[in-house]
Amino acid sequence: MRLAEYLSVLRKHWTVIALSTIAGVALASVLSAATTPLYRAESQVFVSTRSGDSLNDLVAGNSFTVNQVSSYTALVSSPRVLQPVIDELGLGDSADSLAERVTAESPEETVLITIAVSDPDPQLAARTADTIASSLATVVSDLEGPSGDEGSPVRISTVREAQVPASPVTPRTALNVVLGLVLGLLVGVGIAVLRSTLDTRVRSEEDVPGLTDAALLGTIALDDEAAGQPLILQGSPQSRRAESFRRLRTNLQFVEVDDNRRHVLVTSSLPGEGKSTTAINLAITLADAGTRVVLVDGDLRRPSVSRYLGLEGSVGLTTALIGRVPLEAAVQPWGDTNLFVLPSGEVPPNPSELLGSAQMERLVAKLDEMYDVVVIDSAPLLPVTDSAVLARLTGGTILVIRAGEVHNAQVQQAIRALSTVGVGLHGVVLNGVAQSDASEYRYQYYEPDSVPVADDGRPGSRVLHGAHSYEPTS
Repeated sequence: MRLAEYLSVLRKHWTVIALSTIAGVALASVLSAATTPLYRAESQVFVSTRSGDSLNDLVAGNSFTVNQVSSYTALVSSPRVLQPVIDELGLGDSADSLAERVTAESPEETVLITIAVSDPDPQLAARTADTIASSLATVVSDLEGPSGDEGSPVRISTVREAQVPASPVTPRTALNVVLGLVLGLLVGVGIAVLRSTLDTRVRSEEDVPGLTDAALLGTIALDDEAAGQPLILQGSPQSRRAESFRRLRTNLQFVEVDDNRRHVLVTSSLPGEGKSTTAINLAITLADAGTRVVLVDGDLRRPSVSRYLGLEGSVGLTTALIGRVPLEAAVQPWGDTNLFVLPSGEVPPNPSELLGSAQMERLVAKLDEMYDVVVIDSAPLLPVTDSAVLARLTGGTILVIRAGEVHNAQVQQAIRALSTVGVGLHGVVLNGVAQSDASEYRYQYYEPDSVPVADDGRPGSRVLHGAHSYEPTS
């Protein structure tokens, strides 16, 4: 993953990173607040040995003291030293529990012993350290004393009494908060990178070339009101989403169609990707530009074209295929436009067989003679085989991909379903693409003050009849 890709991941998942960082700081603060503060007080003693006046006596005494200091250091946490401290100060600890809060250290090659005591009470910590120093001196004097009346040759003197600590050694709240912030930030970045690595959904235009060599015909802008207003070219003709369909219409003119046929099949990998609304708005856009278009509802399992357009759907494709009504009678005009609609008709028990029949092939050929462009809305590719069967009769297939909904493997499986029957992709339409503020600015900057007017007075640019016609762009 390149640096630019990492930065893109961080921008995309910035909320996760921010929440993780906040959680790390909050957890560190809570743990610090819940931790009982401990204060540390230190007392230091000096170990000396009484020896003769000669140089040899002094050297021998010093060597003896250095050798014994390590033993005296270990003796500090022994019950023999600590129990008198407990009795004198009236502590509620046992010798073992007090030993857990006491440490003793002696720098190498020295006769100094530093005794440190940790306690929630700073004054008690200082008193305990000094009392342990006195108790150690007493115990060492008893242990090292001769059997006679002579005193012990080892003497332990306190050289630094313990000071009452002003601040606790634990918890270190500031340090804990900083560590919590760093750890929370690292965890958030890790989660963001992991989610990006494991997320195989198609999200942007950059993901399409890795799935297919087919052209990206257009990207349809995300619109929260699209579900309630699917006919965007009628409700909001100058919106950014309407302009996306005009670009799709323009790009469609420059894509070659096999055998010069003017049939376009619109399908998707899964339900809910917007194939029907894409087919309807594409047909309306072509009709607005002066092309005689027939929109066929070829989704015989869950038809929706007639419902979106407010037409009668009981008579249509299926009734024409079985010869119940003539094709001309089944096709309905949509308003005062160049758009004609062939609804699905009654839902049949055998959609795949009906769509792959010779009658369907003849019907498509007849529609090709009657109209300039035939746009067919078909069922999704993965749940059923209807689209793969129907795609063999058309000049090209448009695959609608819903950004952020469908995974790479599902798109590739849908493309393989087409290639299995010898059909290639006409192109891809990426639907529901979130636009940045910058793209919104570009759209407003390049959008003309008014929509171009065709020769017949309808909105839109004039499109010449045929699959290879040219449409001037605004």
